[in-house]
Amino acid sequence: MQANHVDQAELSPRERLLKRPRSEWEPFIRSLSKQRQQQLPYDWMGFEARPKQRVPPGDWLTWLILSGRGWGKTRTGAETVRHWVEAGAKRIILVGRSGSDVRKTMVEGESGILAVSPPGNMPEWLPGNRQLIWPNGAIGDCYSGDEPRQLRGFQGEKAWIDEPAHWQYPAEAFKNLFFGLRLGDNPQCVATTTPLPIRPIIDLAKADTTIVTNGSSFENRANLSELYYTQNIAPYVGTRVGRQEIEGEILSDVPGALWTRALIDEHRRKGRPELVRVVVAIDPAVTNTEESDDTGIIAAGLGIDGHGYVLQDATCKLDPPGWGARAVGVYDFRQADEVIGETNNGGDLVERNLRVIRPNIPFRKVTATRGKSKRAQPVATLYERGLVHHVGSFDELEDQMVLFTPEGGFITSPDRADALVWALWALMIEPVQQRRILMLEEPYQVSPY
Repeated sequence: MQANHVDQAELSPRERLLKRPRSEWEPFIRSLSKQRQQQLPYDWMGFEARPKQRVPPGDWLTWLILSGRGWGKTRTGAETVRHWVEAGAKRIILVGRSGSDVRKTMVEGESGILAVSPPGNMPEWLPGNRQLIWPNGAIGDCYSGDEPRQLRGFQGEKAWIDEPAHWQYPAEAFKNLFFGLRLGDNPQCVATTTPLPIRPIIDLAKADTTIVTNGSSFENRANLSELYYTQNIAPYVGTRVGRQEIEGEILSDVPGALWTRALIDEHRRKGRPELVRVVVAIDPAVTNTEESDDTGIIAAGLGIDGHGYVLQDATCKLDPPGWGARAVGVYDFRQADEVIGETNNGGDLVERNLRVIRPNIPFRKVTATRGKSKRAQPVATLYERGLVHHVGSFDELEDQMVLFTPEGGFITSPDRADALVWALWALMIEPVQQRRILMLEEPYQVSPY
């Protein structure tokens, strides 16, 4: 779509009206009753919404809106919830990336539920209970997509999930969400997000029960300020990134990423040979809150064929005793030779934490003096040479890998990918460097970290 042209059929009735001379639309507005004039800003389906923003007809489970910046996806999600409530839905779930995102964007935001609700149907917002209660008795419960366990046991008729492409655990959250979406005759979910090429979003878009709407930022150009357009949209026009950030496309791969899905899939294995060495690598989180990063825990082995094999992703969001116990459990299960832990952020936390659980566990601490991307590039080269294989699928890990660029283009801390790099470095790169040093008989050992 061109930035300077939007098809009239894609405009809302309000936008089409305002494109006419003021001398035509102003008398029309004045001719309406005062009651109708007051109703117009809240007449979403009939006056305010563009065709793509109206709830689709037919039988569907998920309405997946993949839109560019400023398209109006938040307003569409909020208005869809209001439409459902007015149609009689009683149990609704609202899920954002975090609890604060739900509150600041979905509920209290400029285009959130409170802002779009007419005075006669304004819900009561109980932030302490994370709950909205409408005058007709409908209840909206708020959850964090980054805490998928919260969704276990929930039951509802309708759901609005916002920015699921940016959640930490979208696959697990989707599973729990759709298990609980079972009340009423027509359970449905509207998902509003700027797309990323991660497996759960790709699979959701392909599902037979999903209706996909792609929304371009240009479709809402009339409602965007010149400053917003100049700063947030114009720089990406005509670029590949613009296809994602403006046109709302799911791009198969990120330009310049160190890994691609095709590369990982090409060398994936169902089994592994005998292993000569196994390590468990930990990339620790140093806090334990809703906003904290995960603790990356990856087990990998070196085969008798000299290839690396990724065996397990045990990454978690637990307190130090919790992730320590999990790492020791992986060490035992995989009969590993040692545990490797990064000490940049956590200092000696990893070692102290592990030794409380297992005092004699073989542990080696590593300290990164180079950036994550610099450290990852040699490991990515091993993949390109066909020397590393994933034994099975690791969706969350692979999603991080295909978003990892040399410029550090990850959207959140790449905890899983960073632990993977430590493990494969210890198995395949560090031994080669050490052998080269011995062959050259240098009096010192160069650290790759």
